[in-house]
Amino acid sequence: MRQGKISENVLKRSVLRKIKTYREEVISGAGIGKDCAILAHKEGMETVLSTTPVTAPLAELGRYAVPMALNNVAVAGAEPLGVLLALLLPEETEEAELAGLMEQVQEICNALHVDILGGHTEVTPVVREPVMTVTGVGHRDAAQAKRLSGVAAGQDIVVSKWIGLEGTARLAKCHREKLSKRFPMRMIEDAADYDRYLSIIPEAATAVKSGVCGMHDVSRGGIFAALWEMASGAGVGLNVHLKKLPVRQETIEICEYFYLNPYELLSGGCLLMTAWDGEKLVMDLAGAKIPAVVVGKTTDSHERVLYHGEEKRFLDMPKTDQMYQIFQ
Repeated sequence: MRQGKISENVLKRSVLRKIKTYREEVISGAGIGKDCAILAHKEGMETVLSTTPVTAPLAELGRYAVPMALNNVAVAGAEPLGVLLALLLPEETEEAELAGLMEQVQEICNALHVDILGGHTEVTPVVREPVMTVTGVGHRDAAQAKRLSGVAAGQDIVVSKWIGLEGTARLAKCHREKLSKRFPMRMIEDAADYDRYLSIIPEAATAVKSGVCGMHDVSRGGIFAALWEMASGAGVGLNVHLKKLPVRQETIEICEYFYLNPYELLSGGCLLMTAWDGEKLVMDLAGAKIPAVVVGKTTDSHERVLYHGEEKRFLDMPKTDQMYQIFQ
């Protein structure tokens, strides 16, 4: 496509035609000449916003970008309503690829019960790979939000689903041929399909009802980064048992193949939580068919301790996500 803001004809047939608005909160959404989205909220509701940039192959971009932004909204105890999309495309991008991306984004939004509220699409020589910046928009009950007491010493630490899901899916999709020389294709396809787990909206909603104290979306830098950030933000220490951290065998195998650390691998789809009664939270999540496990406790010290059997070591400051080793 030609450099610059996409034309009105392209916008109509390959972007706006793919967008459907369903939520009653949306008074004005995506459209020609509309630079703002307008939402209506009931009294006592608060607006929650979160923005995140994502790079990935164009055919998979929406699959990773939309859940990531909405996950950040969900961990604030909010109900996601919609997304604003800012898309920068390299010059060699074909219109059909743009249309395919918008169909994918709309399909994901349908599954997550949110609307595409608007955005901007531009072709520019500045980028070599597509970049999508997504702003997630949600609302929450102000009174309910106050009941989220926050992370404090003495609470159980709970992890949902499995660590490394997003990184495993991306690696399996991008390196199918290379991985097929060592692993069965069925295993690779199973790993590539992990992106179906990327939304943590269901577990966040269940956790809020269960009386969760604090939530942190596990994303870039993996579970080690999330543990550090949660502890640092709350001013607490941690005692975490490595063997209890849930991880799929496919993640372990693929990380070993690429010499990566699964505990520092992109982990979208995994939610880190604290609660006074972690076992109750785990049972409530199981009732919603979401696997979760208690992996440790918060402490009143500033030590962030990892236990591996009898071995004890301290958690380091977050490192660059392991995925960047592959990109380089």
